[in-house]
Amino acid sequence: MKTKRYFKGLLNYLRRADILLWLILAAISVYSLLLLKSVSVATETDYFRTQLFAIGLGVAGAIIITLIDYTEICNFWYLIAGFSVFLMIYTYLFAESVTGSDGVDARAWISIAGRTFQSSELVKIAFMLTFAKHLDILKKKGRINEPIQVVLLGMHALVPVMLCHLQGDDGAGIVFFAMFIFMSLSAGIQLRYFAILGGIVLIAAPILWKFVLSDYQKKRFTAVSNLENEAVQLDEGYQQYQGRISIGSGGLTGEGLFNGSRVASQSVTFQQSDFIFSVAGEELGFVGCVLIIVLLLLLMIKVLHVAHSSRDDLGKYI
Repeated sequence: MKTKRYFKGLLNYLRRADILLWLILAAISVYSLLLLKSVSVATETDYFRTQLFAIGLGVAGAIIITLIDYTEICNFWYLIAGFSVFLMIYTYLFAESVTGSDGVDARAWISIAGRTFQSSELVKIAFMLTFAKHLDILKKKGRINEPIQVVLLGMHALVPVMLCHLQGDDGAGIVFFAMFIFMSLSAGIQLRYFAILGGIVLIAAPILWKFVLSDYQKKRFTAVSNLENEAVQLDEGYQQYQGRISIGSGGLTGEGLFNGSRVASQSVTFQQSDFIFSVAGEELGFVGCVLIIVLLLLLMIKVLHVAHSSRDDLGKYI
């Protein structure tokens, strides 16, 4: 009887599930595992197992979350926000500093059971929920376009952006800023506010360049347009230059999965994470690169469709 009830419940869950979304996510996950298996074989470091564990954890978490009404989750926005701020500050205070010869000094990763975890990745989910709740409250009250409320929305987003800056991880801060922009657009905030924000960014850009950005951050911008310079190729543009060679060496169909000579020699730094695209380019060629872009494009289109079909504004913003 229990087994029958279990299978009935599973069948009902599958009927309600968005099968196409699950299939797209499964395809992306399998692709990532194949690429990381190649890197693992070449470098004798088991990135494959780590990724497989992360995917399994993600699937379990996704199933659990789908069984809970997102409205109920967002009702605890104050707890989510408080935990997020605590986690970011804790990371800044107690994380091991990641330094580099080019001036990198970041405190964005904490160690859990012998593995590193970037706390801002979890906070991105939390921000998605708290900011969606903030937008939903203002929309219901008809105050979404009041100047003071728009400023407060900006302050909401500024909290994780500044905490990321303190950690030395401005890349994550840019992601929070992008979330703020697109979620605000989806809520119907008037375009004049974005025009004002754009003007502020243009005015602040020279100040940020001169007084805020570190030398290594500036070099990351200038390296992209100077990759033909041999000095840049050996210094700040090394990763980009080597990545470009790997992608180009794959031609149309690549050297074959698990057969990349440059993957084996670890020519591209951080090829298992930041530059995994270079592995696809070398081993699977132009076809493999296009497949990644198509899969991610399908995911984004599907997510936008889900947002458009949501039962309420809160679901749409999330």
